[in-house]
Amino acid sequence: MSAAFSSEDLTCAICLTIFTDPVNLPCGHSFCRECITHVLSSQTQCPNCRTAVPTEATCLPTSHLLKSLAEKAKEAERMKRERGEEKAQVAELCPEHEEKLKLFCVTDQQLACIICRDGERHEGHKFKPIREAAVSLRQELERGMENLSDDILATESLANTQREVMTKTKEKSEQLKTHIHRQFEEMHQFLRKREDEIKNELKHKEEDAVEKMSESLNAIETALSESRELQGKVTSVLQTEDPERFLMSWTERNSTVTPEHLFRPRASDLKVVNTSLSLGPYESHLQFFLWKEMLQVIQPRAELLSLKSNSTDITVSDDGRSLFCSPKSNQAQSDYFSSYDQPKSFRQVKASKTFGSPAGFGQVRASNTFGSSAASGQTTASGFFGTTAGFGQVRASNTFGSSAASSQTTASNTFGNQSKNHAFSVSKFTSGQHYWEIEVGHRDYWELGIEDHFLKYEGQKYAACSRNIITELAFGDKPRKIGIYLNCSSKELSFYDADNMTHIHTMSSKLMSMPLSAYFTIRSRDQISDPNPLTACWY
Repeated sequence: MSAAFSSEDLTCAICLTIFTDPVNLPCGHSFCRECITHVLSSQTQCPNCRTAVPTEATCLPTSHLLKSLAEKAKEAERMKRERGEEKAQVAELCPEHEEKLKLFCVTDQQLACIICRDGERHEGHKFKPIREAAVSLRQELERGMENLSDDILATESLANTQREVMTKTKEKSEQLKTHIHRQFEEMHQFLRKREDEIKNELKHKEEDAVEKMSESLNAIETALSESRELQGKVTSVLQTEDPERFLMSWTERNSTVTPEHLFRPRASDLKVVNTSLSLGPYESHLQFFLWKEMLQVIQPRAELLSLKSNSTDITVSDDGRSLFCSPKSNQAQSDYFSSYDQPKSFRQVKASKTFGSPAGFGQVRASNTFGSSAASGQTTASGFFGTTAGFGQVRASNTFGSSAASSQTTASNTFGNQSKNHAFSVSKFTSGQHYWEIEVGHRDYWELGIEDHFLKYEGQKYAACSRNIITELAFGDKPRKIGIYLNCSSKELSFYDADNMTHIHTMSSKLMSMPLSAYFTIRSRDQISDPNPLTACWY
């Protein structure tokens, strides 16, 4: 205890070592003569208490009492070091056999004696001489340190990127809040409550997004901290020159973990989470959607679509808003869920669900099917409207009408030969967000959306169709109007029951290429003109 007391109280506050030729300042504090002389050459204050030191006090006598105590403390420190070296020499012996440790067990990553090598505990293990093992391990650790530095840099880069993404997400959130507030200011006072509800929705989305990003950042920072800690430990081990002490230091810190496992890259297992933050149509059509929900009078923002068609079987009204279809006298009739662009081709269909097909898929081999003189092909489908049995794979020699070339295509629906007429909007969409509504009335067949991505209705059945997928949708009621929301930047297309603004379905595809036009298809059946028009709503 006295040694500890002497060592603590006899330490110079400047060099932090035991006094050498100690002197006392007038304020009572003590320092090494050389240390305080150097300090007083640039200032005239005590380093401890900032008390002014007179100029005549710079030539101070040696404090013999402190000098004597300091010398005793230094002697105690020297004896303590010597005892520590003796203990280290004793520790170099095998604790089990009291033999000198001359070998290194590569399998267990431990020092061993000759008796240990022949013992049952090390049976079948690989051993190396200490010097050879030290050289090999040092080289391996040095290589690992190089990889570790690269891994730390990569991890730091991931952490920085994650912070930037979090910042941008928060900035985006603030922009959306400002946008929401500006839109709500144009409404009446009773809509303030709805404004707060939408802000809370955004807040929850932001919290969810930031929470996921924070979890990712914590994982990245944890990996970075562990790698830095490992870097410090290995650096400390590598500073040991003596092979035996080097190996002992390594085994004490790392137990049986091999360097190969210890230095495995961490950055490749980590990733930056980037959760998109969006309010959907509320970003661009907030007032219109609130008007539809609250049935109040506001300024709408729906697209005023004008329609056009190149088909001779479709008629566009004088105001460009409505579509009418007249049947051909020689049309073949079919209740199949038919293709909208190539009804005679024999192709492959990939669909997600079956419409009105009670039987499971099977395999059919047929000739003279759906017509004559068509080359053979292969079709895979999930189902079609109006069938009584499902099917899986069809191989045929004469298929789908006459003189059709053999082909294998991926499409959203197939089979049938009905008169279907396409129409498009005059205006095209190249950027931003757009919303329009179509009154479908009581038509028994229609397709709405954009080309290759649309909502389809036939005989009380609904489906979302893209280039190679058909998804059956369930409806409680038959909508009178369909709302369509297009986000060009995210390439998302959403459908709504425009009577009550209930969300129907959202589809997203990177295959959407700008510019885009609103797409419509109507169909005539049974050689009877359908008097119900398809009408673009104007507000």
